[in-house]
Amino acid sequence: MKKLLATLVAVLLVITGCSSGKGSDTVNEYKYVYTTDITQLDYTATMRATNGDHFANFVDGLFENDNLGRYVPALAEGEPTVSDDGLNYTYKLKPGIKWVTNEGVEYDEVKPSDFVTGLKHAVDVESELLYIVADSIDGLAAYIKDPSLGIESVGVKADDAAMTLTYTLANPEPYFNTKTTYGILFPISEKFLTSKGDTFGSASPDSILYNGPFILANSTEKTKIEYTKNQNYWDKDNVFLEKVEYTFFDGKDPDALYRAFSDGTYTQARVYPASAGYADVVKNDKDNINASQTDSSTFNMTFNFNRGAYKYTSHSETSRVDAQKAIKNLNFRTSLMFAMDRASYLAQNVGDDMKEISIRNMLTPSEFLTIGNKTYGEVTSEKLAALNPELYTGIDLKDGHDAFYNVEKAKATFEKAKAELEAQGVAFPIQLDMPVNNEAEIGMNQAKSLKASIEKSLGTDNVVINLQLISRKEYMDITYYATSGAASDFDISTASGWGADFIDPSTYLNIYNPTNGDMLNTFGLDAAVAAVGGDPANVAAKELIGLNKFEAMLEKANAITDKDQLDARNEAYAEAEAWLAANVLQIPIQAGGGTPFVSKVVPFTRPSGFAGLGKEKLKFMKVQKDVVSIEQYTKAKEEWEKKVKAGS
Repeated sequence: MKKLLATLVAVLLVITGCSSGKGSDTVNEYKYVYTTDITQLDYTATMRATNGDHFANFVDGLFENDNLGRYVPALAEGEPTVSDDGLNYTYKLKPGIKWVTNEGVEYDEVKPSDFVTGLKHAVDVESELLYIVADSIDGLAAYIKDPSLGIESVGVKADDAAMTLTYTLANPEPYFNTKTTYGILFPISEKFLTSKGDTFGSASPDSILYNGPFILANSTEKTKIEYTKNQNYWDKDNVFLEKVEYTFFDGKDPDALYRAFSDGTYTQARVYPASAGYADVVKNDKDNINASQTDSSTFNMTFNFNRGAYKYTSHSETSRVDAQKAIKNLNFRTSLMFAMDRASYLAQNVGDDMKEISIRNMLTPSEFLTIGNKTYGEVTSEKLAALNPELYTGIDLKDGHDAFYNVEKAKATFEKAKAELEAQGVAFPIQLDMPVNNEAEIGMNQAKSLKASIEKSLGTDNVVINLQLISRKEYMDITYYATSGAASDFDISTASGWGADFIDPSTYLNIYNPTNGDMLNTFGLDAAVAAVGGDPANVAAKELIGLNKFEAMLEKANAITDKDQLDARNEAYAEAEAWLAANVLQIPIQAGGGTPFVSKVVPFTRPSGFAGLGKEKLKFMKVQKDVVSIEQYTKAKEEWEKKVKAGS
């Protein structure tokens, strides 16, 4: 799992898959923008996509994604040998894989024991990613609680002479291979780690070794991030770029992206149909505007159920108390879900023609997997309707349309909420603080749209959204960078999202597990295992909104581990997903991607996939001299979809 920043959706693209590569001549440089500086390169420790999107290009793990989204061997020589009981996975490593320094100097060879070192280091630094494997690898959870047990007590064994690495699992996980594409299971050279001490994995290029397709050559705060090709890379023939250059972009002038693309500075550019400069895009490139693929990332609106910080607020002492009572009321949250016009919200970013493409109606993507002959979303829809037939019968949860915007239902559920809240002494209108980055035009317009649709649907005599316009740094500190519930200074927020690490619904749903959920801070809450997790207000809020019941449902699903019962496992998770949707603890808004762009990237030449870091690689990607036309992109997409369906 990885924590995502919603503002990235306004700038970055999703250009995946494979193509025949036919088109104009290629070039060996890729240039675009970034919006958030690298803060950490410790790939075993950080879950933030703003770091992982970079180090995915610097370090390989056992497996990676290919151009068709399949999981294929990277450092592993082939598929693992799996024991009959599904508990032991033995990988044989490719020989001669080089670790190199940031200057490209050979340092050592990658050994199986490097993977043991990586996992031990993750425990030592209390990695944000441990939950991915803590209950997967035998003995790891106990070792995390009591490091004196030693890494020897954990089910990870290396034989450097035989070049084999064996993981022993606590329970069978048919999807375990997909976990190996994430940083928590990447290798670290013990010798190098010792030499670096506490500085290992800092933001400095020399803080890590490299075995991946690129080397970080430069990372200058709010200026440039640059890669160079790793000439010692084991698969360098599939790396077609010699140089990658990202220039810092603060979002203040969205049209600057297209201007820089037009003059040859950038390889690609997001374009903005709602902006003043879009006329130039249509004038010069009307036949070259494509929509990027949507991906597995989900961005949502979250509620703060235990707000403790009020630095950025329009509240009075009374209204803040009333807001908390309202947020904890199910009918109130439901009314907001039905009142929000998500298509209008997204139109501020992508324009009217593409405003529905990236709408997402579930936390887990509807097409994430299948259960029998039905999609995960179809099964979840059925279970959601069973929980509340009046509200949810006939609701279609697939992407690409707004399943919930319904003013009539919004008003009806609000009237129920109002009666319940008035009985508690709550005064109206309910005031809700929502932080907004005042340095990002698109984000401000989206916030205004959200405010307008909710207030129009419910009436300003009932609900008022107070937009707290603050600096980018202030915004990031109380949302994306907040590490505790107490630091989350808002009533509602659309700042963050989540992406999958492995192909199992738990990769999404566990983020709200009250014991160890990694996105609880977006609810204003803290995990029970955290130092402040036992705070009475934290515990009471979890109980009131039903998170303990949700945890029981997750445990029921996770207990189904037989490889022949995958459908039963996934159906149990669909039941938990439906409960989460019916209780409106968060409101899904959009997938990553689905945005208009112009580009010289040969379409569908990057890795793709629902989960892990592999899809963030620039490996395989080709850049052509000419702008990609709609015709070229459409043809390449058709070819790619056929190959994906055929599995070859």
